[in-house]
Amino acid sequence: MKGLGIGLIVIGIAMMIITGFNFTSEKKVVDVGPLEINKEENHPIKWSPIIGGIILAAGIVVLLVKKK
Repeated sequence: MKGLGIGLIVIGIAMMIITGFNFTSEKKVVDVGPLEINKEENHPIKWSPIIGGIILAAGIVVLLVKKK
């Protein structure tokens, strides 16, 4: 349980600091013989820092609650 709590705290802090990232994919638009036209598309993935705060709080609760 201690490892889970510490892991949640670390992930929560990271999610509060880093609020998203982008990844790029390449899509084929035209392919006519030797001619090929590709298009790069950006895909942003974002989350609210509040979610990181909730995960941080959950990690603290897991650390404070004793196993019976």
